[in-house]
Amino acid sequence: MGQGIFEGLKVIDCASFIAAPAAATALSDFGADVIKIEPPGAGDPVRNLPNLPGYPISPHNYAWMLEGRNKKSLALDLSKPEGQAVLRKLAADCDVFITNFPPPVRKKLGVTYKDLAPLNDRLVYASFTGYGEIGAEADKPGFDSNAWWARSGLMDLVRETDESTPARSMPGMGDHPCAMSMFAGIATALYQRERTGKGTQVMSNLMVNGIWSNGIYAQAALCGATFQKRPPRDRALNAVTCHYKCSDDRWIILSLLNEDKQWPVFVKVIGREELAADPRFENKPIRHKNAPALIAILDEVFATKPLAHWRKTLDGNGLIFGVVGISADVPDDPQMRETEAVVQFADSDLRTINTPIFIEGAQKVQPRMAPHVGQNSDEVLAAAGFSAAEIAKMRAAGIVA
Repeated sequence: MGQGIFEGLKVIDCASFIAAPAAATALSDFGADVIKIEPPGAGDPVRNLPNLPGYPISPHNYAWMLEGRNKKSLALDLSKPEGQAVLRKLAADCDVFITNFPPPVRKKLGVTYKDLAPLNDRLVYASFTGYGEIGAEADKPGFDSNAWWARSGLMDLVRETDESTPARSMPGMGDHPCAMSMFAGIATALYQRERTGKGTQVMSNLMVNGIWSNGIYAQAALCGATFQKRPPRDRALNAVTCHYKCSDDRWIILSLLNEDKQWPVFVKVIGREELAADPRFENKPIRHKNAPALIAILDEVFATKPLAHWRKTLDGNGLIFGVVGISADVPDDPQMRETEAVVQFADSDLRTINTPIFIEGAQKVQPRMAPHVGQNSDEVLAAAGFSAAEIAKMRAAGIVA
């Protein structure tokens, strides 16, 4: 893999957890030089995620491995004025400064856009928040579980029935899409800088990304639509866009949207050609009217064979379907490997998840393992112009580690 189209771009990741730091990871995949600012000792809180109850048990810190790859770690105590001064010096010579600190914290540390912009007129300041930059909730911290998933209406909608409890989100489920919004905003600002020579502030937040993700239903609400209750799976409105359990307890989901063409093929390949002549299913409107009866029949059909059989049966016949994947599928998924959705680390026998943007002729760097807390502190400070004596003095005072 090559050096990337952002080779030479200096980025400061002064953020925590996932959404904002993952935008820096995306920049690093295309060659940007990313300095990760984290507190001495424990470092970024995302490092501790795998230790929380219920998370997958592994000898590897998989959360930090994903979010921290390619970066250089500078352990800097920002609670001290001397640490803040170091950060401002770095910001004065960088291209992109990314933060998700709550606004009051930024003011206290002196790292707001108004603080840093005068130091560097080419600076792209990327601000990520929970609920936006203004309004009554501007200072309120947010996580993707509440500001993205719950606030947007997605948590309410993605459940079996109206009587079912709202569904819990998965770690980073909203953060990673939000990171791509932040990445797109940064890239847009860099393009503007190429035209004007001036930096600017880029803003995004969890809430606006959540409502964008739930955009169809949110737009319906803006139009005064009347919402209907979502029926349970066995009473879904269309049997051929429903999901079914195979004999090995794996699930498959059908997406036969061109029913007039696909229905005769479908019943033939599943060995139930008589259904094509069944008056309950003879055309699309009648099939939809009798969807519960057809779902019950297809439940019995799919329950007779394992997932591998149904994949082979449905593939190659113009029948659109999807496997309801499980995380354990990822390591051995050939399509993910061949499309570089999963890539090899340059300095480990482990693999990682690629960022979902590919540009023809612009190779990404081969990912490097995430650093230890403060692994690159001396290197980063020396490159910023601090002498060995100054670095030693800061280390002795606990400013850096």
